[in-house]
Amino acid sequence: MAIPPDPSTFDIAGTYHQLLTSDPDLTMPVAAIESLIHALSAQNPTTVSETLDLVQKLTTQLKSSVRNPISLSAGTDLFQQYLVANLQRPTSITRGRDIDFEDVRRHLVQNGRLFVRRAKEARETIARFGTRFVRDSDVVLTTGGSRVVGALLRQAAEAGVRFRVIYVVSTQNDNGEGHPHISTLRKLGIPVATIPPTAMAYSMNAVTQTFVGAEGVVENGGIVSRLGTYQLAILAKNAGKPVYVVAESHKFVRLFPLGQWDLGIKQDILQFSTGGEGAGKEGGKEEDEGVADLEGKDGEEVWVDYTPPHLISGIITESGVLLPSAVSEELIKIWF
Repeated sequence: MAIPPDPSTFDIAGTYHQLLTSDPDLTMPVAAIESLIHALSAQNPTTVSETLDLVQKLTTQLKSSVRNPISLSAGTDLFQQYLVANLQRPTSITRGRDIDFEDVRRHLVQNGRLFVRRAKEARETIARFGTRFVRDSDVVLTTGGSRVVGALLRQAAEAGVRFRVIYVVSTQNDNGEGHPHISTLRKLGIPVATIPPTAMAYSMNAVTQTFVGAEGVVENGGIVSRLGTYQLAILAKNAGKPVYVVAESHKFVRLFPLGQWDLGIKQDILQFSTGGEGAGKEGGKEEDEGVADLEGKDGEEVWVDYTPPHLISGIITESGVLLPSAVSEELIKIWF
């Protein structure tokens, strides 16, 4: 009798972090899926039950190893659903031949890798869809280090659209994630102004539209993103400026928050004190789109907030542009 694979012999968390470190363009959900694929390749489960049990245990280990597993969960949940759907009908994999589980496992791993490759390509597809929302003379407001927003603005610049960008950064001298995008846009001849978060309301009258990335797009069409996105969306909505979320569909996550304290994660943002010591930390490290579950330098915590769907004008994905109300339908297609 074969010995079931032992999840403790595979370092799923180490593999996940190594993938994110080695490939700067990798998002958290895709890194989670790729980590599980590596585990299936290394562990060699021999039955359907062993496969599902292994993936479930490794998923639990991975989620418990990070502070904020929201975006990561989108990938692990999607991969588990993919496994269940395929393992329930293995004859579609073996093409009518006698079922050999090794063939099934090999097919799952190969198709999983194909999904990872397509997910990486989704960013450029989204950018092509999104460029139609940028026109000559527009002034775009954005924040954070979202790579898909950066790709969208870069493609618009390369297409010859003459626009300007207002980029929200933590401090004027901050060398955070947004600065590579700022540098790229300036090299392409796009004028970019950098402002602190406290100047967003002041600058809003000059803005024509805003673009933000997301760690996760939740069931009701809202988003979880870096701290300050909710504030930006409120200001934009009040000023009558459209807020577009730019995100891959593999970031759609089965989560239905009702407010800021309903995300299922702990964030030490409010730290009350009666003395000079212990004042709240400076808003976390400026990271976005799939890195908020990584600790910042020296264990620095990264904070996120929830932006409800009524503040969002549209969600630009590789499948097209969706209204927030359509997210639940997309999740139903995936899961049912």
